[in-house]
Amino acid sequence: MKALIQRVTSARVEVDGAQIGACGPGLLILICAIQGDADDMPAKMATKLSKLRVFHDDAGKMNRSILDTGGAALIVSQFTLAADTSRGNRPGFSAAAPPDEGRKLYEAFVAEMRALGIACDTGQFGADMQVSLTNDGPVTMMVDV
Repeated sequence: MKALIQRVTSARVEVDGAQIGACGPGLLILICAIQGDADDMPAKMATKLSKLRVFHDDAGKMNRSILDTGGAALIVSQFTLAADTSRGNRPGFSAAAPPDEGRKLYEAFVAEMRALGIACDTGQFGADMQVSLTNDGPVTMMVDV
């Protein structure tokens, strides 16, 4: 699995002009299942992201996790994270998991994050979504497990 995370003060996702998910301070997590990802990958990614120290402590250092801060997460499926741009000008997405497998792993990841006690809203798997955010920092990181 791959994730692009952004520390946000707020984020929201819309489908057909209607807001379907949002979060306040916390993380916007764009997540992609890759072909061959094992069933244990969602738990590994959730554990990694829940403990990743990207929030400021009292001294202003990035030393606190989303669990430490009580922040929320907006989780959006993003198969384009699997893009191969090594040849030509048109990205290829063959590394992304097939839709049924991707949906299963995405839903498992969301369930794992919630099981860790993180308040989560989501996008709509496979939909054309519009995502808005206010990046805090800015802090943006790629995470692979």
